[in-house]
Formats: sequence, structure tokens, C-alpha cells
Amino acid sequence: MSDEQTIGAELRRAAELFNAQQFHAAHEVLDELWDQASQQDSDFFKGLIQACIALHHYQLGNPEGARKLYSGHRQYLGPYLPGRRGVDLTRFLAAMQACFTPLLRARPGAEPPYDAASAPRLEVEEIAVD
Repeated sequence: MSDEQTIGAELRRAAELFNAQQFHAAHEVLDELWDQASQQDSDFFKGLIQACIALHHYQLGNPEGARKLYSGHRQYLGPYLPGRRGVDLTRFLAAMQACFTPLLRARPGAEPPYDAASAPRLEVEEIAVD
């Protein structure tokens, strides 16, 4: 398996964990990819990691941590729009925003609980590698 195929397979594994709402586990897989990432991919993986941890904090009832990491993931992923490595970042960022809007609009102390039904999905399309 080539390096590109390995990256794709690991990214899809992270997406499976993410979509099962196992955000911390998805973060661990992405962290390994980030450790080995090229300069062109470093911020892409860092942005996905921050999205995972933002959701993990939200899931655990830590709205402050979730808010902080929410803004960071958008800054890291924004330069890769509309997509990178088979991830439609336009769709992903919109889904993250829809999930976090109730939290971001809430007054401190009146934050809504995490809603698993509104959790975003991380979809990774396979890319042909020569």
C-alpha cells in the first residue's frame, strides 16, 4: 500500500469513528496522520482534530472548551475549501456550524446539551491513486 493509500485508509477509519460519534477515538487516528503529515496537509489534519475535540467537549458537557475549539477548526480548514483528500469541507463546515449554532448563541450558563441527532458527519470519498 502506498503512503497515499495509507493516508486515505486512515482518514476513512477516522471518519467511521467520527460518524459513530466516537470523537476522541477519531482524534487519535487523525493525530497520527497529523504527526506524519506533509506541510501541505498539516493544517488540514489539525483542523479535523480540533473539530473532533470540539465535539468531544460538547458531548461531555463542557461548552467553554467546545466553543474555543470550534473557532479554531474553522481557521485551519478554511484555506482548504472547497475540499481536501476526498472531504467536502464546504459541507462539513456547514454541518459543524448547524450543530454548534445553538451552543454559540446561548448565554453562558444556559447552553443547550449536546444533541446527537444534529451531529455532523465526516464523509471521505475515495480518490484514485496512481
